[in-house]
Amino acid sequence: MIIAPPGLKGVVVADTAVGDVRGAEGFYHYRQYSAIELAEQRPLEDVWRLMTDGEMPRTLAEREAFAAEVAVIRAIPSEILDVLPAIAAVSEPLDGLRTALSLAAAGRGMQPNIDIDQRVRRNDALFLCAVTPTLLCAVYRLRSGARPIAPRLDLGYAANYLWMMNGVVPTDAHASAIERYLISTMDHGFNASTFTARVVASTGADLGACVVAAIGALSGPLHGGAPSRALALLDEIGTPERIDAVVRPMIERGNKIMGFGHAVYRTDDPRSVMLRDVARGLGVDERSERLVEFAQAVEHAVVRLLGELKPGRPIYANVEFYAGLVMALCGVPRSMFTPTFASSRVIGWCANVLEQAADNKIIRPSARYVGPPPPQPCPPLH
Repeated sequence: MIIAPPGLKGVVVADTAVGDVRGAEGFYHYRQYSAIELAEQRPLEDVWRLMTDGEMPRTLAEREAFAAEVAVIRAIPSEILDVLPAIAAVSEPLDGLRTALSLAAAGRGMQPNIDIDQRVRRNDALFLCAVTPTLLCAVYRLRSGARPIAPRLDLGYAANYLWMMNGVVPTDAHASAIERYLISTMDHGFNASTFTARVVASTGADLGACVVAAIGALSGPLHGGAPSRALALLDEIGTPERIDAVVRPMIERGNKIMGFGHAVYRTDDPRSVMLRDVARGLGVDERSERLVEFAQAVEHAVVRLLGELKPGRPIYANVEFYAGLVMALCGVPRSMFTPTFASSRVIGWCANVLEQAADNKIIRPSARYVGPPPPQPCPPLH
């Protein structure tokens, strides 16, 4: 028996053409294209098509055709819309998404992946990806005492997301900032939630089951829950003069500094570098400019303190540190930070599930038993 390291670190469990992360270089890609370049140069729908179909639009007509294909399936089915108030009454948006998306998949009649062809699986994937942001915004608004807002055909993914959340058509700057964040978090190697989706897919389960399982993995604070916690760190520090007094004791106690460090990167997280620039571009008034400058001061100080108190391995800001700042500056409430992450990552999950289903073998590793030596006699009942 081969004994894998804890957490399967460094263990290759599958071949994939979806993308890869090269942590030592600070680089990652989607189907051979730099994810950061895609975020800076292409709209989300182009990258969505790349992930789903394996290639980006080559003409304006192809771009418009795909955008139109996904725009008409964003709306929440009426039978699901009717039960959303009950879901929202007891669920935060990400928790509510698990229930609502499971219902939507059942209402669509999704069949096990092993019983359908790639065309049907693709259509199921597009539906789940298209309806996810609509469901998230509906649950959020219902919890806030407001009515859900229907998506608009004339708005792209990111602009629609902010529109359905806040009821205001966003500025181009805000829509672009959120779009770049969404593209940059669409996929990121065999992370915990992507691996979860592929494990479930390997059983032949339907796409809805795969995505709902992945959402459960993403809900853990060590995976997708850090953006709001990173922003909470800024709140706790308050002013630049308090950075050392707040952060130094945290590091000395061995506390994890949310928004710093990554399981793969040994250099700057390229997503954090990009989002830092995005945040700078959003600093258009005195308040936002001061907040961005404060975040940069905290970043530099935390990296310095980590290097001083935990020498030997450089630790840098990760995607969550500036993600929370960018979302806050664009009007996304903190309760929607991780759900926003999920709304883009579902595209990456589905791309991986489609790949798994196309050439499937059930994922069934072994575990090493470390309990008392068997067989032990069954104890009598006294």
